[in-house]
Amino acid sequence: MLIVLPPSETKAPGGAGAPLEFSRLSFPSLNPVREELVAALSALQVEEAMAQLGLSERLRGEAEANRELFSAPTMPAVERYTGVLYDALDAATLPDRRQLAVGSALFGVLGADDPIPRYRLSGGSKLDRRTMKSRWGASVTEALSEVDGLVVDLRSGAYQQLGPLKRAVTVRVESVLDDGTRKVVSHFNKHHKGVLARELADKRADSIDDVASLAEAAGMTVEVISDTQLTLVV
Repeated sequence: MLIVLPPSETKAPGGAGAPLEFSRLSFPSLNPVREELVAALSALQVEEAMAQLGLSERLRGEAEANRELFSAPTMPAVERYTGVLYDALDAATLPDRRQLAVGSALFGVLGADDPIPRYRLSGGSKLDRRTMKSRWGASVTEALSEVDGLVVDLRSGAYQQLGPLKRAVTVRVESVLDDGTRKVVSHFNKHHKGVLARELADKRADSIDDVASLAEAAGMTVEVISDTQLTLVV
């Protein structure tokens, strides 16, 4: 099983790893596009990057970080990304992270322990007037299609579009409101996907029913909607 997480806009600074080496990244078939994107992003002057990526003055430091992609220190991808989902995942305490991967606008998809620098590029960004979807084409889908076994795709919509995989199990998180209706709430969606990923990280699942059973064993309320879709009710 491979669990594909969404990335986050916020990323931990620093790192103790050697600078970026594409040969150390998982899914090597993605390296040609990765190299092209990293070169294009790092070549942008700060003002140009802020304009192309739609960054405010408050985020100038992130545009500056993009200039150092080839020289900045790295850290494992699953530790680089921060925020609600990654707080719930608490990857540093997981005994085994080999079943975790992370979707990325810059790198396509990464293994949890792939060493990457801090960067700023979103799934909805345009770089030199080209969308990330057009740049990645079918390459992310093809890379994920080569994964043996079940793929649980927890990416958000923008990142699923960069590499959709029809056979993957997707998860929707619905919060129950006071009047009994349900709604997708961003905070709870991210938190509970992180909790689910943590529960699945060191387990075996060969089918959507296995995923549902593991979630239920962890105390979650789960509905199997179809052969490829689960709903967590929170």
